[in-house]
Amino acid sequence: MTKTIFITGTSTGFGKLTATTLSKAGHNVIAGMRATNDKNKSAAEELSSYPNIEVVEIDVTDDLSVQTAFQKVLNKYGKIDVLVNNAGLSGFGLVEAFSIDQIKRFFEVNFYGIIRTYQAVLPSMRAAKSGLVINLTSGASGHSLPFMGPYLASKFSVEAITESLQDELKQFNIENVTIQPGVYPTEMNNGSKTGNNADYTEIAKAYDPVASEMFNAIGAGLFGKMQEFNMDPQTIADGILELIIMSDGTRPLRFPLDAIAEGTDIEFINSRAQHKAKWLAKYTS
Repeated sequence: MTKTIFITGTSTGFGKLTATTLSKAGHNVIAGMRATNDKNKSAAEELSSYPNIEVVEIDVTDDLSVQTAFQKVLNKYGKIDVLVNNAGLSGFGLVEAFSIDQIKRFFEVNFYGIIRTYQAVLPSMRAAKSGLVINLTSGASGHSLPFMGPYLASKFSVEAITESLQDELKQFNIENVTIQPGVYPTEMNNGSKTGNNADYTEIAKAYDPVASEMFNAIGAGLFGKMQEFNMDPQTIADGILELIIMSDGTRPLRFPLDAIAEGTDIEFINSRAQHKAKWLAKYTS
């Protein structure tokens, strides 16, 4: 069955791959991105060349932009069956070396951006008593790592909101899923896309040489594993398609796609769910 699917952050990486993958599968794809007439003009033109992809200007950090984009789509198509929240901002650095403004940037995109799209799409999904929202978080969304604290904090927040919404929206048959991608060779990781990195350089120097040595070791380990396991970004696009075609009511809350973890991420998620059930039982029994 053909669905109308809105994807954010489609100018590069997972978002762009997902747009083309879902288009080839026969779905109507709304490819949301910023600067469609400026820095992302070529990406917008490329995606627009697909017969069933429509590019829509959206800045997830701007309330009016989000509301305008979703209203435009709803006016034209009458519904949005699936929302894929892919737009994201990454970056590295010591927690102390991040200014508050830099940390706020993570949350404006990675957290508040998702709140904005939820609030824009949920009225129509509630009216239809049907819908699916897929949120891309991080392979480390179950734990944190040095030099990624503010970034992962914003992704942890998405996990929390999605888990809350899963229960709140159940009466409307609206499902919510988070995808934990792990490390993939996208523009976010290969250096071609500027990250939101720590900006207090003098503070960072006080942690050296230990911090730099630790950071380089972690980076070498992550990128080495990425090459060893031949991590292919298409895996994420295919996983999103898999979730979309699943029968309603059967989708998991969390859907890890990380070959490097070799199943330990699934063990962690299942164990967490089991312990949560036991914990909540203490309050309800």
